[in-house]
Amino acid sequence: MGMAATAEKSRGKRRVVRTGRPPRELAGEVESRILDAARRVFLERGLAGASMDEIAGLASAGKPTIYARFPSKEALFTAVVMRSVAANIARFEHHTPTGATVERRLESMAVIFLQWVLVSDAVRLMRVAIAEAPRFPDLASSVYAMARERGAQTVGRLLADAAQQSDELGASPAFAPKRLTTTTRFFQDLVLFPLLLRALFGEKLKQLCAEIEPHVARSVAFFLAACRHDVT
Repeated sequence: MGMAATAEKSRGKRRVVRTGRPPRELAGEVESRILDAARRVFLERGLAGASMDEIAGLASAGKPTIYARFPSKEALFTAVVMRSVAANIARFEHHTPTGATVERRLESMAVIFLQWVLVSDAVRLMRVAIAEAPRFPDLASSVYAMARERGAQTVGRLLADAAQQSDELGASPAFAPKRLTTTTRFFQDLVLFPLLLRALFGEKLKQLCAEIEPHVARSVAFFLAACRHDVT
């Protein structure tokens, strides 16, 4: 075989392009690009106005690649919201509440949680889901339920840790393992969700952030009074 033929064969080998699924070590990078692109499009255009073609273009990924991971636009939207929720929960899990008393520690925990969440993508994305409720009636409620459940797991663990640092609360029936799920739900409903729900329905976030500390102080005091009197 002559040198020209050998060179042509070598160039032909270099032109071969691999197809199919990316290597395992790159799969996470592809999914991250898809979710980043989808987040941007959903926030700009809403759920109904978002185009899978536009998401694919921004992500530099083919539509078959997207659909292999997310079977529908609603599934992709859910994944985007839950990634935002998971990011906030991960930050929250690494936060150490401060304060000399259990009241101060619970207040610190709640203030930090609300300060992070109220300015996060999670609120903006949930607003998109609520706005699209006429077209996708089950989406907002299902995403909210999943986010609430994920948050409850972390909040419950932090409440249990705080109770163990207090002889009074450590002995309270409200913090017994079989009651902790109910106690956590009351903490969420009294302390966390009032401001979050107002944010989801469009109130100005700057104003809500200014209300965090006084709201938390009042609601934590009420929560602990209920726990001490075992009315949870």
